[in-house]
Amino acid sequence: MFLSVILTLVVIFGTIMYLVEGEENGFTSIPVSIYWAVVTLTTVGYGDISPATGLGQFLASIIMIMGYAIIAVPTGIVTSELLKLPGRTNTQVCSNCMFDNHDDDADFCKKCGNKLDITQNIDNAGVKQKL
Repeated sequence: MFLSVILTLVVIFGTIMYLVEGEENGFTSIPVSIYWAVVTLTTVGYGDISPATGLGQFLASIIMIMGYAIIAVPTGIVTSELLKLPGRTNTQVCSNCMFDNHDDDADFCKKCGNKLDITQNIDNAGVKQKL
């Protein structure tokens, strides 16, 4: 789904830039314009083709900002999902050795055997909380 959206955006923006800029500004065909859109959207920016008109530069700016969003949003989603590891929702912290990877219903530390304080836990951000 993600790649189909990106492909659609690249084709649409490439075609628009071909119509806006034209052959006299280096956008000699729609495939060349799509190449420019890919390079711009992925924030690579080779600089071999660049818009010369004001409208073309405005559209290029929009595509550049979209490129950052396309990179940032999936990165945030993947990171938040990685923080949701199984068994990490209500992990108790050992006050003796600070080990924090216990089962939610554990009474004793897996590492040192110390009695766990069941009134404390650690959330997904690593912050101690009182229950």
